[in-house]
Amino acid sequence: MIQVRDLVMQLPSGNRLLTILDSVALGVNPGEVCAITGPSGSGKSTLLGLLAGLDRPTAGSIVVAGVELTRLGEDALARFRRATLGYVFQSFHLIPTLTAAENVAVPLEIAGVAGPEARARALLDEVGLADRAHHYPVQLSGGEQQRVALARAVALSPKLLLADEPTGNLDSATGAQIIELLLELNRERGSTLVFVTHDEALTRHAGRIVKLRDGRVVDGRP
Repeated sequence: MIQVRDLVMQLPSGNRLLTILDSVALGVNPGEVCAITGPSGSGKSTLLGLLAGLDRPTAGSIVVAGVELTRLGEDALARFRRATLGYVFQSFHLIPTLTAAENVAVPLEIAGVAGPEARARALLDEVGLADRAHHYPVQLSGGEQQRVALARAVALSPKLLLADEPTGNLDSATGAQIIELLLELNRERGSTLVFVTHDEALTRHAGRIVKLRDGRVVDGRP
């Protein structure tokens, strides 16, 4: 599902270049659950964003589902993301002026799926929020907002689900619920799951653990 080779990410910092990722190699098989761990500033979220095509690397190769992302233009990348992956942000990124159901319906409407409202309600039912469909994000708890974000991320049945610190803003009990939900969606849909986390409880469920330090993979190479 994922093949990363010789990945380098550098950003300008004053009059020099700051290396965020340095010669990263990574392989993730279809259906696998992969955790990316490491101390703060090790490049975890940067790597996840590159896998999603949200940023472009300085050098190296990123192949996801047989597609070389670094060769795609912005429009092609947007189409690829819509067709292939779902992304769960730590801070939820729900649209505050839309209800839970309307937030979940957004990718369905963009993709031209028939009956997006009914499909969105069914997805909210899957994550245990059928009775909260008409509530706005401000009316939902952090755990409920994350469940809405999960429903939105899997709305188009992506082959790959990426999650950046999915339990980072949640208490331990709510985080445990989100962990179970992530794993259940992975099992039921047969998707590949890659997540960034500091949460050891979440890491224990991964079939592969990739550890980063100072922008380099120190464990978990293919």
